[in-house]
Amino acid sequence: MSTPIPTAQPMPPHALSDPSAQLLSLSWRRALLSLGVVMLGIVLLYLPTGSAMVGIWWRSGTFAHAFIVPPISLWLIWRQREWLATMAPRPQPWMLLPMALLAAGWLAGDLVVVNSVTQLAFVAMLVLAVPLVLGLRVASAITFPLLFVFFCVPIGEFLLPILMEGTADFTVAALSFTGIPVYREGLMFVIPSGSWSVVEACSGVRYLIASLMVGTLFAYLNYTTAWRRAAFIGVAIIAPIVANWLRAYMIVMIGHLSSNRLAVGVDHLIYGWVFFGLVIMVMFVIGARWAEPEVTAQERAAARPSTQHGAVAWSGWAFTVVAALVVVGLSVVAKAQLDRDSLAAAAPSLRLPADLPGGWVGHDDPVADWTPHFEQPSTSAERSYTQAGNTVGVKIFYYRSQTYESKLVSSNNTLVQSEDKTWNRTALPAVELDVGGAKTRLEASRLSASPSIARAVNLPLLVWQTYWIDGQLMTSDHLAKLRTALSRVSGRGDDGATIVLFAKGDDEQQTAALLARFTQSQLPALVAELGITSARR
Repeated sequence: MSTPIPTAQPMPPHALSDPSAQLLSLSWRRALLSLGVVMLGIVLLYLPTGSAMVGIWWRSGTFAHAFIVPPISLWLIWRQREWLATMAPRPQPWMLLPMALLAAGWLAGDLVVVNSVTQLAFVAMLVLAVPLVLGLRVASAITFPLLFVFFCVPIGEFLLPILMEGTADFTVAALSFTGIPVYREGLMFVIPSGSWSVVEACSGVRYLIASLMVGTLFAYLNYTTAWRRAAFIGVAIIAPIVANWLRAYMIVMIGHLSSNRLAVGVDHLIYGWVFFGLVIMVMFVIGARWAEPEVTAQERAAARPSTQHGAVAWSGWAFTVVAALVVVGLSVVAKAQLDRDSLAAAAPSLRLPADLPGGWVGHDDPVADWTPHFEQPSTSAERSYTQAGNTVGVKIFYYRSQTYESKLVSSNNTLVQSEDKTWNRTALPAVELDVGGAKTRLEASRLSASPSIARAVNLPLLVWQTYWIDGQLMTSDHLAKLRTALSRVSGRGDDGATIVLFAKGDDEQQTAALLARFTQSQLPALVAELGITSARR
C-alpha cells in the first residue's frame, strides 16, 4: 500500500515578498530620485563655477587627476551597496541650515573673486545634499567616498612659493655639502658648470597633490584603524616633498657631471616623474605589509543594526527638494544683482600727474627695463619722476568690475615671474612710514639682474608696493579681499589698484632713503588721483 504524496500548497501572498524589503526599495527609489534632482539643480545653478573647475582640470597638469575622482568615489559607494541596502533613507530638513551657510560662503567667495572658495563651496553643497536627502546614517556609511570628492577642487597652488623656497634651500645646501661652490640669488643659483633656477615645475606641488590623493585612497582601502590611516597619509605628504628635494639635487648633479648634456631639457621632467613613480611604488609596497582585513557588510550591519522606519511620503521628499533648491538659489540671485550693478560702471581712465610737488619732474624715460606681471588690469599708468638727479619710477595697475580672469589680488600677479631670465626677486622686510599722519605699510623687494646679465645693464632695483582699495592702503591679501567685498556690498564698487614704487642703485640704503622721501611726500598725491578715478564710475 503506497503512501500518498502530498501536493504542493500555494504560498500565502505575504510570503511572495518581504514587506520590509518592498518598503525599503520604495524609500530608496524616492530618495535617489530626490537626490538626483537636488544635485542636478545645484550643478545647473552653479554651472559657471563647475565649468571653471573642469576647465582648470583640462588645462593644468597639476589637477588632471580630478577627472578620475568622481568615478572612484562612485565605485567606493557601490562597494558599500549591501550595507546601504540595510538602511532606510530619510531626509533631514535641518541640514538646510548648513546648506544655506555654504551658499552664503559661495557668494562671499564670488564677491572677492576667489576660485578656491567658490569651488569648495560648490563641491561641499553637492556632498551635503547626501545627508540632507538620504539622512546622516546613510552619509556616515559613505563618509570617505563623500570626502574623497573634495580632491576635485583644484586647490594647492598657494603652496608654490613655500615649496619652491624649500627646494632651493635643500638643493643649495646639498650642493655645498657635496663640495660644489654655489652662489644663490633668490630662486636662482650658480655653480661652476652653469646657472639653475627653481621654477614652478620644480616646486613639487604636482607630486604632493598626486601622492596625497592616491595615498589617502590606499590608506582607506588597506587599513581599518584610524591611526594607521592617518600615519600613512602623513607619509604620503612628507615623502613627495623629500623626494622632490632629492630629485632637484640629482638633476643638478646629473647636469653638472655631464657638462649639461643631460637633465637640462625634456628629460629633466622625465627623470623627475620616473623617480617620483619609484618613490610612490616603494611607499605602497612598504605600506601593504601592514594592511588590515576589510570589514564585510555583514559585520558592519551586525555592529550597527538597521532601524526600520515607515516610508516617507512624497510630500516629504518634495519639500526637501524644493527647499534645497530655494536655499542654494538665493545666492545666485544675489550675485546676478551685484553683477548687474558692477557691469553698469564705466571703464576707468587713469593718468598720473605730469609733475609732482617739491620739484619732481615727470618724464616717460623708464627707470629700468622691467615690467611687473599683472593680468588684464582695467587700466594702468606708469611714469618716472626725477629730482636733483634722483629718479623714482611709478607703476599703477587699476582694476574695476573684477572677474576671475581680471582681478587685483591674484597669485598670478607678481613682480617677477618664476620663468623670468632677466630678474630675480628677493623679498625684504616690510617698510612702515608715516605718510600724511598715518602709519603706512609697504611690501619691499629687491630685484637683481640674472647672473647671465651684466650688472651694468641692470642695476639692482628696490621695489615697494601696496594695495589701494576704497580709499585705504594695505598690503595684506586677505584684508584686500575683505575690503573689496565690503565695498562691493555697500554699493561703492570693487575698484582697487596696486601702487608700485621703485628706484635703482648699488647702495640699497641710499635707494631706500630715496624711496622713503618720495613716498612720504608724493604718495598722498597718487592716492588722490586714484580717488578721482574711482569717483568717475
